[in-house]
Amino acid sequence: MSVKKYRPVTPGLRTRIGNTFAELTTDKPEKSLLAPLKKSGGRNGTGKMTIRQKGGGHKRRYRVIDFKRNNDGVVATVLTIEYDPNRTAFIALAEYTDGTKFYIIAPHGLKVGDKIESGKGVAPKVGNAMLLSEVPLGSSIHAIELQPGKGAALSRAAGTNGTLMGREGRYASVKLPSGEVRRILLTCRATIGSTSNPDHGLEVLGKAGRKRWLGRRPRVRGVAMNPVDHPMGGGEGRASGGHPRSRTGIMAKGQKTRNNKKHSTNLIISKRKSSKK
Repeated sequence: MSVKKYRPVTPGLRTRIGNTFAELTTDKPEKSLLAPLKKSGGRNGTGKMTIRQKGGGHKRRYRVIDFKRNNDGVVATVLTIEYDPNRTAFIALAEYTDGTKFYIIAPHGLKVGDKIESGKGVAPKVGNAMLLSEVPLGSSIHAIELQPGKGAALSRAAGTNGTLMGREGRYASVKLPSGEVRRILLTCRATIGSTSNPDHGLEVLGKAGRKRWLGRRPRVRGVAMNPVDHPMGGGEGRASGGHPRSRTGIMAKGQKTRNNKKHSTNLIISKRKSSKK
């Protein structure tokens, strides 16, 4: 996987850095695994805008992904590596021996023709889904479940992976992409390897129009508003706006927002990495 720069023949291409999509093998999705995707444009049932900066965007169809990987003991063959407009990682189309097709989040390094399987006793190779109780210590894992049987919830974005640090009692200690180390039940599943498209963070859209194609409308800074519209608005000249806060007055930096009565707080061993110096 790599990125490419463009000849600056237009202003939008001058700074654009795009994906080469060298890993993809087809541009036509499996029709049986497509579903309609409805957009709200940030409006509620009465048509009132309740979420700003949303709307428009290219029409999409949802790719039904198998996040549970609970068809144990059946070998599947990877047919294609495809682009998914609904997520940053690529997806892989696989087929079981009985002819059933399914999508998974493609691990980095998975190729067409590879064999993948899930369940107890499978080999810990890239693309195989297994219980945390059987994953070798120190392995890179992605598509990690938080609750047994509910499906993958963690480390699904492009180029991310967790690391199995150890086991103690009923729990496994997993270091997540954010840097947080938390306990997860050993009966939860995870997929071996890291997610595909690791250079996604190097891409540069190049122009505002590409952001609009993604369904994101312009965002006005709070300091550029009037005091009636935002707590940071108003002032003479280029005022800094005071303490950074949201439109509703919630502090944007330093204030703790996590509910300290949340049950899962007891499962966190160490908090995620902080950007504060």
